[in-house]
Amino acid sequence: MNIVFVNATRRFGGVKAWTLDLASRLNAMGHTTTIFCRRGPFLDKAREAGLDARHFVFGFDYNPLSIWRFMRFFRQNATDVVVVNIGKDLRTAGVAARLAGIPVVHRVGLPGDMRDTPKVRNTHRFIGPRVLVPCEDMRRRLASGMSFLRESEITVIPTGKVPAPEAPSVVRKPRQLAVTSQLNPDKGHADLLQALKILRDKGHAFHLHIAGTGSEERNLKRLAESLGIADCVTWHGFVRDVRRVLRQADIFVLPSTSEGLPNTLLEAMAEGLVPVARRVGGIPEAWPNDIHPLDSTLLDPAPGPENLVRGLEAVLALDNEYMFDLRTRVWEWFSREHSLDRRAEQFLEFMKEVAGR
Repeated sequence: MNIVFVNATRRFGGVKAWTLDLASRLNAMGHTTTIFCRRGPFLDKAREAGLDARHFVFGFDYNPLSIWRFMRFFRQNATDVVVVNIGKDLRTAGVAARLAGIPVVHRVGLPGDMRDTPKVRNTHRFIGPRVLVPCEDMRRRLASGMSFLRESEITVIPTGKVPAPEAPSVVRKPRQLAVTSQLNPDKGHADLLQALKILRDKGHAFHLHIAGTGSEERNLKRLAESLGIADCVTWHGFVRDVRRVLRQADIFVLPSTSEGLPNTLLEAMAEGLVPVARRVGGIPEAWPNDIHPLDSTLLDPAPGPENLVRGLEAVLALDNEYMFDLRTRVWEWFSREHSLDRRAEQFLEFMKEVAGR
């Protein structure tokens, strides 16, 4: 198949990571993909991955020149399906595909990415895209928040990741923890730092790796200093290869109070890290509940450090042999249930259905 991905958003987020992974896998399967986007990290990463990624100036919404340029490309290259995200990509490439008679898939990363406004409703009605989301929780929330959508009109295909080529070969002492989400208030880093202060006072040894940047970075560094735990925290800042940081850790912590289906969690389990997270969004749908003690590390979503203390204590207390076995079982479970190969096959079947093949 010949599939075009278009993303006009400026920030690098989950949908862009999903696009890079999926386009790479589809190409390896013998299909053709093209990516249109703005200049920036997304374009750079796509080209580094060997993908056909093209810089595009989108202009204003419903820009006739942009629409004409997309229509010409779609027709000249026999495009089968156009996959858009939100905003100008939908209102340029999505319109062009509709005018060219090519089906459109609207991939939504978070319920808040769409608003029930006349502009959104009218664009959706004109284009008639198939809506795709990564988890059931998002399908429910999106349908309840958009008057023009029903749950039956939204398709769910969870995100997949490439598992590490081998099971974990080591565990570390003191235990190494990692968190790789943006340093923004809803990601819960402050609660995590406070929880680690409590655990340290209880005699637990650990080291925390924090990858990412965000609006709370300065405040969080000050908090770590004031809690007296700065010596056991490494701030990696912006990291192009997040999995390099994950490979330094044994335990992954996701203290977020709001999520969809986070790439960060999937990447961590793909490396065989033991997960500790709050029960929010689509996280329960990608959780190895049948592996003990992970049935107790999916935590109540209430804010504050208390639940994080209990969840982390359950795994920090494990001896080396049990921790090694636990990491191996997480990696095996993820490889079986959430691999990129499996999700790419599901996506391809969906594309064939959308294209009427």
